[in-house]
Amino acid sequence: MGTNGAVPGEQGKQEKSVKRGNWGNQIEFVLTSVGYAVGLGNVWRFPYLCYRNGGGAFMFPYFIMLVFCGIPLFFMELSFGQFASQGCLGVWRVSPMFKGVGYGMMVVSTYIGIYYNVVICIAFYYFFVSMTHVLPWTYCSNPWNTADCVGVLDGNLSSRAALNITQLLNTTQKRTSPSEEYWRRYVLNLSDDIGNLGEVRLPLLGCLGVSWVVVFLCLIKGVKSSGKVVYFTATFPYVVLTILFVRGITLEGAITGIMYYLTPQWDKILNAKVWGDAASQIFYSLGCAWGGLITMASYNKFNNNCYRDSIIISITNCATSVYAGFVIFSILGFMANHLGVDVSKVADHGPGLAFVAYPEALTLLPISPLWSVLFFFMLILLGLGTQFCLLETLVTAIVDEVGNEWIIRRKTFVTLGVAVAGFLLGVPLTTQAGIYWLLLMDNYAASFSLVVISCIMCVAIMYIYGHRNYFKDIEMMLGFPPPFFFQICWRFISPAIIFFILVFTVIQYRPISYNEYVYPTWAISIGFLMALSSVICIPIYAIYKVCRSEGDTLLERLKNATKASKDWGPALPEHRSGRYAPVFSPSTESHLEVQPLQPEKGQNEAAAASPMQGSNGSAHNQDSRL
Repeated sequence: MGTNGAVPGEQGKQEKSVKRGNWGNQIEFVLTSVGYAVGLGNVWRFPYLCYRNGGGAFMFPYFIMLVFCGIPLFFMELSFGQFASQGCLGVWRVSPMFKGVGYGMMVVSTYIGIYYNVVICIAFYYFFVSMTHVLPWTYCSNPWNTADCVGVLDGNLSSRAALNITQLLNTTQKRTSPSEEYWRRYVLNLSDDIGNLGEVRLPLLGCLGVSWVVVFLCLIKGVKSSGKVVYFTATFPYVVLTILFVRGITLEGAITGIMYYLTPQWDKILNAKVWGDAASQIFYSLGCAWGGLITMASYNKFNNNCYRDSIIISITNCATSVYAGFVIFSILGFMANHLGVDVSKVADHGPGLAFVAYPEALTLLPISPLWSVLFFFMLILLGLGTQFCLLETLVTAIVDEVGNEWIIRRKTFVTLGVAVAGFLLGVPLTTQAGIYWLLLMDNYAASFSLVVISCIMCVAIMYIYGHRNYFKDIEMMLGFPPPFFFQICWRFISPAIIFFILVFTVIQYRPISYNEYVYPTWAISIGFLMALSSVICIPIYAIYKVCRSEGDTLLERLKNATKASKDWGPALPEHRSGRYAPVFSPSTESHLEVQPLQPEKGQNEAAAASPMQGSNGSAHNQDSRL
């Protein structure tokens, strides 16, 4: 096998690698996809969901949802992108009317890309300030602390002081820890309202600049450079998790925390909320409907076994979530034991776990700055793995859509442009009200809209394009049809589960709040508009496509708008066999000769067709020509 993933002698694949880029080898693709799927949610959301929803009992619905919804959707998106060698817009040649789904994916990836890098920048900030003898959130003696602050290490804790802390924790009055005051009053300098932006927090702005520069440099040559970086960013978090795990389980009280995390409460398994949470966590954790999976798979070799890859990556993702739970709860158990309180009093999720509860627990350890540096370095790497794919999704979609030689050669500048735009749009999130906006985007921009996009994608491929056609495409690509189990899941079970998640999301909806702060109506309206902005792309583009399609009646126009376009199919001529085999007429001949298998034989035709050449080396058929 060649270094670019091509079989030696297959000139077309070599040419494709030059035009569009390929993974250096299959390990790069698997590591990138693992880095994409394994993100911050595996550390700060799954362990908390597990403990809240019945401990070990939650694992049962979680793995059922993985088998019936997670892996099938993952396999569908990987095979979809790999078959067409196109990003999240180009693949919709399969049914041009649904190209709005691709635009919806781009909008979602834009929102997530903006706020995700702000979370990474906060991790960068904590990473830098941890490089000190004493962590700045250890004691209550700092200028930003209030009288309510009760530190677990202030002075020598006498039994009476420990009793006072225990009483404080057990009463309704919430104890204010030094780490919480450091987070709210110093790092964020939190304002009282989402509309009161206040000033930009310059340390966070600087860290945001650093995180965008890192992402840009890693993607400067597209998948060629990011494919090398993931050898480190996708594997090192496991080294850190293991170090923290070994350190955690040797602490007093660690077993109590782990038992809290794993003890099954079987009565909860009959609760619909538990199943809903399991389905939602699988769906969001794997990154379905973000467009990233389609994009990453589009750089694969045509005959790569993406069926095997999808199972490996999905199971790795879920195993990481479970493993991270041991790391989190062993340290929280130790902290609860130290304070003499129940684990539930110190357990948290989201930013509260990453930037308040866990850092406070780390202050109790000997050489606490070392563990803090390791923990935040792990968070940075977990975030970057996802951020690479979000940025590459947007860049690939733009480059594939324009599709001429000029933009392919200047892909680096497109990456730079998207990175600069992402940085500027992230600036408001570094203000004093930034965390309110960040949580608003997290709760609305990427929640139910993803479910709608995924559901429509399933329906478009299985029922509009046709399941038989799609199964034949996969057989042509992999050499075997998708297993019967996956055929049933794609057609019936997965869409039903996605619909269940949608209904569950609507029924379970509660207006967003942050600690005691309740969001005003206008802010929630903005949240809904963000959610709607990605979904609205689908009907708008569908109406536009139907209006532009040929046909005398509406039915004819609909048929033409949903029919696969002429250049749908494998990107390279040598793979276009069976129903994709060329019919030699004057028009198709020029279409075929865009990328000759023997360059010396077809140079003239290639030169003539190059202005219309797609970024993957196939003819690029603009929508207006349909």
